[in-house]
Amino acid sequence: MAIPDFIREIRATAGHQLLLLPGVTAIVFDEEGRVLLGRRADTGKWSVIGGISEPGEQPATTAEREVYEETAVHCVAERVVLTQALPPVRYENGDHCQYLDVTFRCRATGGEARVNDDESLEVGWFGVDALPPLEEFALLRIKQSLNDGPTWFEATASH
Repeated sequence: MAIPDFIREIRATAGHQLLLLPGVTAIVFDEEGRVLLGRRADTGKWSVIGGISEPGEQPATTAEREVYEETAVHCVAERVVLTQALPPVRYENGDHCQYLDVTFRCRATGGEARVNDDESLEVGWFGVDALPPLEEFALLRIKQSLNDGPTWFEATASH
């Protein structure tokens, strides 16, 4: 995953300490009800499309931008389907982050699905009954996108 310039600037003074970052996930459906997935360059696994909001960028705009940047598909974010604070992660370089993920159900409006950056090895459309192996993170978001309303999850850790 590429590190946005604004995070590089923060890391220059903050070091590796924990940063809370705004993330989005886009669950994109086409007119046939298929879901858009990308096979990630960093893990080699299929997953849903997502990324980090730039300063001042609305989350829905981030979802639409990330989908186009990664897949060349244009889409419209239609509704929030899930919000969730994800568990903290520590990257190989020592950076410590926690993402606040907002997941959107999106509708494809144009473009041909193809690899459009260096974050993906492949992209493609899949029927929800014919998905490649996916991690629980992606499966949960696809399932929630097929439901009618948003869902908020609370952390399981005690406060």
